[in-house]
Amino acid sequence: MKTENTFWAAQGAMATFVLLWGSAAIVTRWGLDHGSVLALLILRFALALGALLLIRGGRLLPPRGQRLPVAGVGLLLIGFYTLCYFLALEHEVTPGLLATVLGAQPILTLVLTERRFSPWRLAGLLLALLGLTLVVYQSLVLARLSWTGMAFALGALLCVTVGALWQKRIALPPSEVLPLQYAVTLLLCALLIPFQPFHWQWSVGFLVPVVWMGLGVSVAAQLLLYRMIRSGNLVNVTSLFYLVPVVTVLLDYLVFGNALSAMSLAGMIAILAGLAVVHGQR
Repeated sequence: MKTENTFWAAQGAMATFVLLWGSAAIVTRWGLDHGSVLALLILRFALALGALLLIRGGRLLPPRGQRLPVAGVGLLLIGFYTLCYFLALEHEVTPGLLATVLGAQPILTLVLTERRFSPWRLAGLLLALLGLTLVVYQSLVLARLSWTGMAFALGALLCVTVGALWQKRIALPPSEVLPLQYAVTLLLCALLIPFQPFHWQWSVGFLVPVVWMGLGVSVAAQLLLYRMIRSGNLVNVTSLFYLVPVVTVLLDYLVFGNALSAMSLAGMIAILAGLAVVHGQR
């Protein structure tokens, strides 16, 4: 019974993470209609930091000897990743192309972490990547190649891959890690204020996205992600990001009424089939 409960708890954590993470693009798009990127990021991370400090009773720092690695992971996995992500979009890389580039992360993780991996695991990841390409195909068709934008996209891929590998080595509970990581990320964002637009409107269209991104994504989803990284297989965990565009496309249909194409539906089926293969292998 305990094993069964553990299994369903793990499945529930994965589903909750994917739903929260998949909502980020829709909610961010809403917020950016009422404020700048930097304003949304700073207020989001500040709210997340405040919530985590309340959870930890005001304790910001992890134990001595762990602070430098924790801060380094935070700069890579949260700070520089987010910065490269938005800069890639700013330099004409379409969301579909960026999602496809980042879709290489589970494959890179497999090659870097598992010396003797099953060919079926690689085949499953490639099938999921093909499905992702089909889901974002329309955005890929519209893509305009920008070498600067692609450099930022590859930078985001490098940051999220190395950051996840580094985070896997940290044995501390996620709630002890994230406060310092958001603090250094906030510092990084603050240094950009003189160089980037910083403005927002006091409206529901901005405040709701800030609260959702700050508490739902940066606290709840990030804690779930770090727990899965800490206790699960890293390839399996990173492969869940293939499901994020599926959730985003479905929410786009439900919230904004944008129709689902046959190609997108085929891509979703391929992603689910690929992930079933990946998670079914050991």
